[in-house]
Amino acid sequence: MTYLMSAVLGFVQGVAEFLPISSSGHLTLLQHFFGMAEPDNLFNVLLHFATLLAVCVYYFQDVLEMVEEFFRMLVDMFSRRPAKGRPPEARRLVLLLIVGTLPLFLVVLIKDKVEALGGSPAFVSCALLVTGCILFLSDRMGGGRKNARSATLQDVLLVGVAQGFATIPGLSRSGCTISAGMALGFERHFAVRYSFLLSLPAVLGATLLEVKDVVEMEGGFPLELLPRYLLGMVIAGVVGYFSIRLVNLLADRGKFGAFAFYCWGAGVLSLILVLMKVTFLPAAPTV
Repeated sequence: MTYLMSAVLGFVQGVAEFLPISSSGHLTLLQHFFGMAEPDNLFNVLLHFATLLAVCVYYFQDVLEMVEEFFRMLVDMFSRRPAKGRPPEARRLVLLLIVGTLPLFLVVLIKDKVEALGGSPAFVSCALLVTGCILFLSDRMGGGRKNARSATLQDVLLVGVAQGFATIPGLSRSGCTISAGMALGFERHFAVRYSFLLSLPAVLGATLLEVKDVVEMEGGFPLELLPRYLLGMVIAGVVGYFSIRLVNLLADRGKFGAFAFYCWGAGVLSLILVLMKVTFLPAAPTV
């Protein structure tokens, strides 16, 4: 793996993980059309961890309050005198995230089959077109008033189902979850906030699964690649942070659906090139 490849993959991860354009879909198409070598599993794990840190930094106050309330909730559960009254917003947000994450446990059962879909550039191109349609409709669903206090468990469970479907390569996780939230009446800012906070347990769980696979299949840590890994992580984290800011800005202004035109353009162009069997560079071996 070269430094250039590490930087490119870090940039793509940082942009596409949060912008509603599908990081998995873009990586598949880059590998297919430009002969880019598939990154090793350890590098994938580190890039996802870097984007997880970007969410934690951007929503630092939310994350800190939720961690505190999670442990307070555990104390109250085993206390003889549990706290009375309305729970703090951060505690309710913890519950909403737990419920929203539940559908992903079903996806784990078919993880290999879902990942196999990423081997078809034509399928990924079509999935990008579907993502575009979802995003186009999202702006027309805005205007709701639900927030962390008023969103129901059924609401967040449905957002979690949308996140489960978004594990399909080419479908955007942020696009599906934010659009689902808006369709269910979430206030725009809360739809974005909940979507990115919901990514924390999802990305952390996926990272732990990948770490387990890396330890079992690849053995020791390749110290000679450490500088390149760190370069990719730093770029993914920094670019990811500003991507989160951009999504919040566009959603607040009702311009979230603008990404639909990009997804349609990328999907149509890549599908045409796939059908014409066009590639720009010969395929490279796996790193």
